[in-house]
Amino acid sequence: MRSTARNLPLQERGPARARLAHMARPIGLAVPPVLLLGALILGDKLGVALVVAALPLTVATAVGRPILTRDGRRDSLTGLGDRASLTVALDRMLHGAGGRRAVAAMVIEIDDFKQIEQRHDRAAVEQVLRLMGERLQDGLRGEDALSRLDGPCFGIALASDRRLDLEAAIQLGQRLQQAACEPIAIGEVQVFVTVSVGFALALRLQQPGGAELLQAATLALIEAQRGGTATIRSYSEAMQHRVSIRNSLCDEIAAALDRGDLTAHFQPQVSVCDGRITGVEALARWHHPDRGLIPPAEFLPVIEQAGLMGRLGEIMVQDGLNALRLWDAAGLNVPQVAVNFSQSELADPKLIDRLAWELDRFDLSPDRLVIEVLETVVAHRIEDVVVRNLSGLAGLGCRLDLDDFGTGHAAITSIRRFSIQRIKIDRSFVSRIDIDGEQQKMVSAILTMADRLGIETLAEGVETKGEREVLAKLGCGHVQGFGIARPMPRPETEAWIRSFEAQPRRAV
Repeated sequence: MRSTARNLPLQERGPARARLAHMARPIGLAVPPVLLLGALILGDKLGVALVVAALPLTVATAVGRPILTRDGRRDSLTGLGDRASLTVALDRMLHGAGGRRAVAAMVIEIDDFKQIEQRHDRAAVEQVLRLMGERLQDGLRGEDALSRLDGPCFGIALASDRRLDLEAAIQLGQRLQQAACEPIAIGEVQVFVTVSVGFALALRLQQPGGAELLQAATLALIEAQRGGTATIRSYSEAMQHRVSIRNSLCDEIAAALDRGDLTAHFQPQVSVCDGRITGVEALARWHHPDRGLIPPAEFLPVIEQAGLMGRLGEIMVQDGLNALRLWDAAGLNVPQVAVNFSQSELADPKLIDRLAWELDRFDLSPDRLVIEVLETVVAHRIEDVVVRNLSGLAGLGCRLDLDDFGTGHAAITSIRRFSIQRIKIDRSFVSRIDIDGEQQKMVSAILTMADRLGIETLAEGVETKGEREVLAKLGCGHVQGFGIARPMPRPETEAWIRSFEAQPRRAV
């Protein structure tokens, strides 16, 4: 699609693109001086004034950045239309000859754009956005309309003479993803970009207008992003229902935190060598009075959206430290509890003092608390509050685990710099490792690196005996997953520990 569009004559590559190219021709820049010179020769003062007044607009259009269009304003960076112009284009298509059968809206956003902004300067970021706009435009047909909505987000109005069905829209989204993922050269560095796509077919809306269709596509994009990077989702009424549920949860979440409806469940971590319990991880669970146990995938985004991750973190720390204290009193040997900390929590200037106070309150040494940090949080960080907090926590005596290792971009220097004591191998590498040779090679390489660096290892998501045996053979230090035990409330965890300790000690 992309190469075909590049070879089309100018007038067939889309009205907006054609106008931009026409206005960028050198002859456009020559017109104002010629007119100005003629007016001066003829002594036409009014003509001189008009030429001077029109000069800024002429120059702006000559470099491909028109200020206004019939449908709305244009984005000054990419030259594309804006949200208003896209809405107008969708309305026009919906009222055209094709009607609802032939119209769809698509919203595309660059994945992990904040990381691109953190790693590169403004000029490089703008280059990425301009190239992305060009690549998306080259993948469209002449009757389609492309706009930049905001930041790294682009919108497309799709029209077709034939029925635009689900399969055709997915295929187009995949082609646009392929075009977007080509490396972008910035100086001597190549930037690799992926995009997520959400789209809405007009046929799936009861009363579609341009604004409603664009909003539905945006909801589909949000669902796509919840599924990971480079994902495509189509809008449906079921999706709207899920969004409504999340919105209702958002209204309840603050009160639920205050009532104590959100508590920590604990998942044991076990040594591969001798089978002893080496710790537990505290995982948030919401016991809703009407809906029962709500999955974390549903409520964690709600908590983050509400800006309450810090409050949830406080509950996890308090529940975890309290559990250790109670287990100590009961004579159970659980060396440590691990708590996940989000980037926003790690950016709290008061974090070190708060954790030191909690440890003192529960009369526990700092090495009993493990701070779990996502690999994406520490990747490419230079000097900020997060860096200072991680260094301060390590100095306090807390242990640091690097979570989901292998899914981010943390360099070996980052592991050493932040005093990481253990890496947690992501479950995507662990799954089916007993029958997948490539998985074994990948995990073996990770374990070899960790051994050379003197860092402990823990494999997440272990579910089968075969996976445990292969991990033990490769030299992994600790395991955690449903194959060992599921996350449990504190009383059930205590009962599990007693039962586990009563069994003969054995390697996992």
